Order: sequence, then structure tokens, then C-alpha cells
Amino acid sequence: MDKNKKHESGKIDKESVIPIYYQLAKILKDKIFSGEFKPEEKLPPENNIAGEYGISRMTVRRAIAELIDAGMVYAEKGSGTFVARPCLENVVFELKNFQEEIRERGLKPRTRLLEVKIVKSNQDLSERLQVPLNTRCLFFRLLISAEREPLIYENKYVVYKKQNPILEKELKDPSLSNLALLHADSMPIRSKRVLLASVTDKEESSILSVKLNTPVFVIEQTLYDTDKKTVGWGKSICRGDRFKLSSDVGWPFD
Repeated sequence: MDKNKKHESGKIDKESVIPIYYQLAKILKDKIFSGEFKPEEKLPPENNIAGEYGISRMTVRRAIAELIDAGMVYAEKGSGTFVARPCLENVVFELKNFQEEIRERGLKPRTRLLEVKIVKSNQDLSERLQVPLNTRCLFFRLLISAEREPLIYENKYVVYKKQNPILEKELKDPSLSNLALLHADSMPIRSKRVLLASVTDKEESSILSVKLNTPVFVIEQTLYDTDKKTVGWGKSICRGDRFKLSSDVGWPFD
């Protein structure tokens, strides 16, 4: 098939309610998917594309910006715009809010507060929170279930400065970030999560109603404020037989 026929199959409809820049971005995306524009190949100049489709250069620029945001092309100053290689090896797992994850499965999550108390940080907790020994911390122990089946066991610590009362309504959003907003002295603005594989100990097995040494995912979360100080740390033990991790990388499909 020659290029003229390819262009015929990807016309711009100026009467359409779909924005012209979006139509052009779709045409260019299709050309990349089909292999007409190959990885590391330079796209035609903006003026050429504008003339070919009878549109403004500004519209072309906006369409290309969409492809840049999607990671499909990249611009080199003074050289032009090039087709990017799909990033297929950089694995990034999306870790959603557990309540949201459970709801997406059509189930109703239930959070039960097992324990809440003020504790003084020991050596391990002091190192995780970057605070002196015996710093007062708010400790939460929670169990998340669905359809009466225990799924996630959580331990959360917040550096306790505000001295606010602990209210039952906090369980509507018992996320570490929300607890830190309510009880820490500074506002968390950044979160770091680390995923580990483990097996349940005696306490975790009992709470999750599984056998000893059952495989689990452990997700450790640390919150930081604007001064890069730690304001909270938590650990979530997720049943390995009820959760799976997926990673979707590369160019986006429609």
C-alpha cells in the first residue's frame, strides 16, 4: 500500500465534534502502531504535517504533545521529533488503595480496628521513623475483610504530635496518609512503598485465618513531609492467594 492510500484512511474531519488535534494524534499513533513510523525514526516536520492535512502548525504541535505525554515520541531540540522505543522492560506495579481494589471486584470492604494506642518507639521503629528512642507514636492495628473473609492485616505508626482525639469516623479512611494528616505535626506530601514476599508468622496466620507460613505480599509504606522528615510508617500483610500484581508497560492502546 502506498503512502497516499494510507493517508486516505486517516483523514481529518473538520466537521467532527472530535478536536482536530486529537484526530491527528490518533492518525499518527496508528502510523506508529502499523510500523509506517518506526522506532528512532524522525517524524515529518510540523510544517509538512500541517500542509498535508490542511491544519495549523499549532494544532500539529498539540497533537505531537499528546504523543510525547504518552511516551510514544520524544523531541530533541534542534533535531526534531522521533518515535520512541516501547519501554517493555521497566516494570512498574500499580498499588491501589486496598479499599478501592476490593470494591472493583464487586465486594464490600469492611475495616475492623483491632487496636489503637500510644506507644514509645523502640530501636527498630525509631530507625524507620527517623526519630529518637521513646518518641510517642500512634499505633493502629487493622483488619480489612470482604464477605467476612479476612484479606489484609495492617500495622500503622504515626509520629504523634497534634494530640488530637482518636475518633471512630477515622475508620472511613484508615489509610496511613489520612491518619498522618489527622495526627502528625506536619503534612505528608510524598509516599514510598516497598513490596516484599514473605510468609505468615503465628500472629498473622491467626488474624488472617490461614495456615502458618502461608505466602503473603508485604507492602511497607513510608510518608515524608516537605522537609523530607518521616511522619508515618506502615506495613500491610496481604494474602497471596487473594491478591495478584500486574504491570502494564509500553505504548498505550486505545
